[in-house]
Amino acid sequence: MKDLELIWKEMEAVTRNAGRLLQNREESSKVYIKGDVDYVTEVDLHVQKVIAKQLSEHFPSIQFMGEEKDNSELDHAGMLWILDPVDGTSNLMHDTKMSAISLAFVNNREVLAGVIYQPYTDELFSAAKGKGAFLNGDPIHVSTVEDPKYSLIGVGTSPYYHEYADWTFEVIKKVFLAFQDVRRSGSAAIDLAYVAAGRMEGMFERILQPWDFAAGKIIIEEAGGKMTDLNGKPMDPTVKGGVLASNGIVHSKLQELMSI
Repeated sequence: MKDLELIWKEMEAVTRNAGRLLQNREESSKVYIKGDVDYVTEVDLHVQKVIAKQLSEHFPSIQFMGEEKDNSELDHAGMLWILDPVDGTSNLMHDTKMSAISLAFVNNREVLAGVIYQPYTDELFSAAKGKGAFLNGDPIHVSTVEDPKYSLIGVGTSPYYHEYADWTFEVIKKVFLAFQDVRRSGSAAIDLAYVAAGRMEGMFERILQPWDFAAGKIIIEEAGGKMTDLNGKPMDPTVKGGVLASNGIVHSKLQELMSI
C-alpha cells in the first residue's frame, strides 16, 4: 500500500507518545478485576483511549481492535489496528518495569506494520512489510545461533488458561533440558521483540491473543525470523492461538517439543 510508510511512522509516534503513561504509578495502582488473575489498570484504559483517539483522527476508516474493548463488531478481513495498551499488566502492577505497548496494522488478515515500545528502556522495536525491522531506527536481525545448547528460549505460562498448566510446564521442562535455558519476562510482546533483536533464539506460549503477538509477528519476520502456530502452520493474526517464534534455525527443534 502506498500509504504504508505514513501509517507506520504514525504508529511509531503515537506509541512512543503514550509510553510515558505507563510510568504513572498512581494510575497503575488503580486495578479492576476482569477475571481470575486477569486485571486491568487505569493505565491500560488511558493508553488505549489516547492511542485510539489519535489513530482515528488520522485514519478514520481503519477499524480498531483493542484488549480493553468489545471487538465483536469487527470485520477481520478489513483494515484493523490491533492494540495491547499494556502488555504485561501484572508486571505494571508490581512495578517490575517489564511492560510494553504493542500496536499492529493488519489488512486482510496480514500484518503489514508493527510497533512494540518498552518505555522503561526507551526501546522502540518497529517493522513494516518489505522495509526491515528496527530498534530505535537501527536495523535489527534475529540471532544466527544454530545449536540448542547455546539458545535462550522465552516462555509464557498462559496465566488466564489454567487448564493448560500441565501442558505448559511439561513443555517448559522439555525445552529447558534441550536448550541452554529459558526465560519468562511476563510480557509476550517483549519476548517477541527480543527474538527479533537476536537477544533470544525463540519463544512460545500455549495461548496468546492477537494484541499479544500481531506486532511481534511482522517485526520477527522482517528481522529474518519465523512465527507459526505450535504445529508449524501459518497464523491468522486476528484470532487467538498458540504461538511459536524463533530465529528460524531452531524452529523445527522447538516444534518437536510442543507435542506431549
